[in-house]
Amino acid sequence: MRRIAAIALGSNLASPWGDRDANLREAVRRVEQLGQVRAVSSFYNTAPVGTTDQPNFLNGAMLLETEQEPVELMRALLAIEQAMGRDRAVVTDAEQSGAAPIKGPRIIDLDLLLVDDVALDTDELTLPHPAMAERRFVLEPLAEIAPAMVDPVSGRTVAEMLARLGVAGR
Repeated sequence: MRRIAAIALGSNLASPWGDRDANLREAVRRVEQLGQVRAVSSFYNTAPVGTTDQPNFLNGAMLLETEQEPVELMRALLAIEQAMGRDRAVVTDAEQSGAAPIKGPRIIDLDLLLVDDVALDTDELTLPHPAMAERRFVLEPLAEIAPAMVDPVSGRTVAEMLARLGVAGR
């Protein structure tokens, strides 16, 4: 069964592929191997959230038509992150002690946000992404390419979630 998956993209470090923009484009190129890319948003320069002592991020979103099941797709996205130099297992001392959230700098960040009308909550994957509705840096690029896509849990569209953030959301 073919499904449409919404994927968030983020980068705030240079890499062997170049700057943040080049990292996002390389990630899109790699994700293309998992299905058919239907849309890619503009890229947005955004301030970091949580751990603010780090470079600004470049964020975007993409829609992928794929036959992969959501957990399989998430594993593939994590493999792309790892191949591009991100190691989610590396935790700083401050993060380990709970003194800092695990949201530090990264070459690439790929988050599975929505997969059609799938609602899932397992140890490995929660869909829709649990923090999506609170993150302007996720919703703004997603609203550019899929404003009518619906969160199957809240019943709200991406455009409605973005509007609820108002000017105070980040």
